[in-house]
Amino acid sequence: MDIKTFGFLAATALYLLQPLPVVADDAPPKSGNSVFDRAVELVVDNFHDASALPRFGTTVRQEIGKEPLNANSSETRVDKAIDSVLASLQASHTGRFEPDTIAYFELADIFRFAIRNNMRRLFPPDGQVSYPGIGMIAEPLAGSLFVSDVYDGSSAARAGILTGDEILSVDGAPYHEIASFTDKVGRDVEIRLRRNAGAEPISVKVGVERLRPLRTFERAIETSIGITQREGKRAGYVRLWTLSAPDGLDIVAREMADGRLKDVDGMVVDLRGRWGGGPSDAAELFVGDTPTFRLIPRDGEATLANVRWQKPVVAIIDEGARSGLELFAYALKSNGIPLVGSRTAGALLAGRAYLLPDDSLLEVAVSDAVIGDDVRLEGIGVAPDIPVDFSLPYAAGRDPQREAALQEMQRILAGG
Repeated sequence: MDIKTFGFLAATALYLLQPLPVVADDAPPKSGNSVFDRAVELVVDNFHDASALPRFGTTVRQEIGKEPLNANSSETRVDKAIDSVLASLQASHTGRFEPDTIAYFELADIFRFAIRNNMRRLFPPDGQVSYPGIGMIAEPLAGSLFVSDVYDGSSAARAGILTGDEILSVDGAPYHEIASFTDKVGRDVEIRLRRNAGAEPISVKVGVERLRPLRTFERAIETSIGITQREGKRAGYVRLWTLSAPDGLDIVAREMADGRLKDVDGMVVDLRGRWGGGPSDAAELFVGDTPTFRLIPRDGEATLANVRWQKPVVAIIDEGARSGLELFAYALKSNGIPLVGSRTAGALLAGRAYLLPDDSLLEVAVSDAVIGDDVRLEGIGVAPDIPVDFSLPYAAGRDPQREAALQEMQRILAGG
């Protein structure tokens, strides 16, 4: 089996594991609200840790009892109730995502096989997940919105939007992840932003595109590849936005075997991603011992079957490294590869997605995740070897963690 085939089959391994349903002796009561009740039922039947269900059931009863929760309850009331009961589980890979968020579309594409019977209805006419956007993520901090991620190769990147920019408005209205761009595909929007604290706002024109999440991630991975030369040494760089994109690792492997990264002296691998997933042995691309291997048929066109990087590696981590990316980081660290940045998310469980009656997406942690005999990263994460803080507001595109990783690579290469 070649790399592409293996990667496609294993791309969502950490997401799609499914245990046998848990049977609760004392099932929580029904509220009469179909969305809330279905969310509760799915947790009771599928959540991986049965010991958490009594606490969950108590929270369900409290939510039903403290304020009316029934078929006529407002969306706001139902949202708060579901958030409350899910929070009681104190687990990653457990949450509800609604169609007015980018996360909903990205997870729908990652979990497309789990919800495959509803894909054409949800995403007509062909069942392919897409949404209107510009390839940018903004996070609320201290009452303002700041750009936390700009996908490489996106229209936001081409327009010059930088990590740390404060987003003030889109076409004169407050920013919303999906609504700000609905019915504007193929047109430009005007985004007003502030790049430095106290500075006058500036405006940029950004083209709205119809984004296919996993293809967007693949493009971002490929576009992120770059080379930095210092003191006669060349360091390659790639950002793994997710391990769930079918061709993501293959893009990196091809570039290392025959492309732009073939002749660099070392690699900086950026694990500050959006989502994890992926094959559990993904890190072997950088730490495995097997040689690079090709199959060459009669026509002479080689198929890359196996790639292993044999030169120095430095990795960058932060709280964006979660799930499969945390396992990746742990494997690199265990093999002596230095990690630069801040502690990972501590979110290593296996999740599965379910549709609720209102078509929101419920993710439930359905399996524990154990490394070796007894190592768990859930709630703990992976610590960096070289801690480097990153302050998001008004960063103006500055990236001290990436710079520190390049300096560490330079130090390693200078030492031979």
